[in-house]
Amino acid sequence: MQASPTMDPKTLKRLDELRPAYDRLRAERIRAEGEIERLAAELDEARRLAREAFGTDDETALAGLVEAARAENEAAVEAFAARLRAIEARLARSGAGS
Repeated sequence: MQASPTMDPKTLKRLDELRPAYDRLRAERIRAEGEIERLAAELDEARRLAREAFGTDDETALAGLVEAARAENEAAVEAFAARLRAIEARLARSGAGS
């Protein structure tokens, strides 16, 4: 920063005191802008992959697909448990369950 020949020495001193905070905030802004660019690219890639895998990148639709898969898995586990109980019952009736 070029000082004006008429700039007050107190003002110059104050500007020098503020310089580190300014530089730190400027560096943080530059890092944040880079992070925003990186995250935007990651989001674009995630959306592309979601469209390829699930035919949509809509968050609500994807949440519905996840919930449907969760319910399907739960039903499959319950069906498996019922089959195991049926097998155990048959074994117990035949006397082979000991």
